[in-house]
Amino acid sequence: MNGQWESFLAPYEQAVSELKVKLKGIRKQFEESHQHSPIEFVTGRVKPIHSIVNKSIRKGIPLAKLEHELQDIAGLRMMCQFVEDIKTVVELLRTRKDFKIIEERDYITNKKESGYRSYHVVVEYPVQTIEGEKKVLVEIQIRTLAMNFWATIEHSLNYKYKGQYPANILERLQRAAEAAFLLDEEMSLIRGEIQEAQAVFSKKNDQ
Repeated sequence: MNGQWESFLAPYEQAVSELKVKLKGIRKQFEESHQHSPIEFVTGRVKPIHSIVNKSIRKGIPLAKLEHELQDIAGLRMMCQFVEDIKTVVELLRTRKDFKIIEERDYITNKKESGYRSYHVVVEYPVQTIEGEKKVLVEIQIRTLAMNFWATIEHSLNYKYKGQYPANILERLQRAAEAAFLLDEEMSLIRGEIQEAQAVFSKKNDQ
């Protein structure tokens, strides 16, 4: 059975590996042209087998339909300094020719009840294998560093409570999410000052 899972997950691992290189390449191009990069850093992973099985059971997805109905087996996260950078990154993704965007979900304008904010783009990415081309679904999450800090903590709590938060925990999570968003808003107000300081710092390092 493990061999079957390895074979099934191999194209997803390849997709994550290739996309990480490509998306990190965008950041490098901005840096080499001495422009503000909307991308702070990129991470990626393939869901562990137990997480795939648990989610398929929870959502009632037969294992035979996983590759068509489970969109986040392969996942990437693109971190941004500012909320405004997220829109720039989404526009950059929309112009790419090496994958096809299947769906976009805006959890920044329409945050979840818990307070979760992020922008999700689901793409169909073609992986080249010895058996030919295989298209796999990859979920790309774009968020600020503050959003990511909150989401990382919430993910751990969600695992503990299995989504059924006690009222006081949910209330504190929501308040923390608003505090994180307020931080993003404050940083946006001084974005020009921050970018100017970073440009001076970068130029000094180059010298």
